[in-house]
Amino acid sequence: MSVVIPTRGRPQLLERCLESVCRQSLPAERYEIIVVDDGSAAETEAVVERCAVQVAPRKLAVRYVASPGPHGPAAARNRGWRLARGEIVAFTDDDTQPEAAWLETGLRAFRPETDAVTGRIVMPVPAPPTDYELDASGLARSDFVTANCFCRKAILERLGGFDERFPLAWREDSDLHFRLLQVGARIEHAPHAVVVHPIRPAPWGISLRQQKKVMFDVLLYRQHRVLYRRRIRRNPRWDYHIAAGALLATPAALALGAPGVALATGAAWIGITCALAVKRLRHTSRRPGHVTEMIVTSALIPPLAVFWRIAGAIRYRTWLA
Repeated sequence: MSVVIPTRGRPQLLERCLESVCRQSLPAERYEIIVVDDGSAAETEAVVERCAVQVAPRKLAVRYVASPGPHGPAAARNRGWRLARGEIVAFTDDDTQPEAAWLETGLRAFRPETDAVTGRIVMPVPAPPTDYELDASGLARSDFVTANCFCRKAILERLGGFDERFPLAWREDSDLHFRLLQVGARIEHAPHAVVVHPIRPAPWGISLRQQKKVMFDVLLYRQHRVLYRRRIRRNPRWDYHIAAGALLATPAALALGAPGVALATGAAWIGITCALAVKRLRHTSRRPGHVTEMIVTSALIPPLAVFWRIAGAIRYRTWLA
């Protein structure tokens, strides 16, 4: 078995992850660890080399693979699994902490006809969480995530691995999952193959930067329209389109001397903003700073999301209807 870990610029998190992967209950001689550095940083290489020296007496192979980039985690994973010696490839991320029985339990779920196995993600969140923490914890409910999955190398070769047009850590795992489903691959679930995925601290307004990911929703929709509608989003975010349109229309109406129209469009934008802020605060922290962040970002998320959706539509020549 081979474990592939893509990483970029997070040596401390990688070191913590490697400590967990090196403490597996699976005998050391039965697996190898391949760290693919999407950026080829000296500090990251040093972390891997120290780990390799420490576990060498146990006959556990730990390899560092430089990947001048950045090209994204999909490309890094492809580089890793293609170098893998194992028939089965396990994937996780550099900010995770796999439990000791992770590999052994995941491997046990394979049958001769099994092509892939998904484990369970545990994401501890404080009570009450922030909007970012609550949103991130949704990863634990996903059907197939590369922070905890196992694939036969043969099926990866058949599918060509991950689609490198997904350069961010977003939707590249859904794309692989959908392609596995489309070729009739047998996917098993191993709930006791657990990976703990702590949620990293996020800066103020992180939700605004995350809207860029909408571009890759468009790409995923273009590639897998039926599965996207069935498993990701049944209907478009028309409220975002209305809010963005109202925001643009309000100053235009004022400039054209139509205050009544401006009042109506401004009220629509404010109404959608308030509804979005209330929804995001429903099960999250009510700290004053967090409430302020929710109000401000709720006003800006719809136009930003629409902007990136249009950018994706132009780039990928489709429309997320």
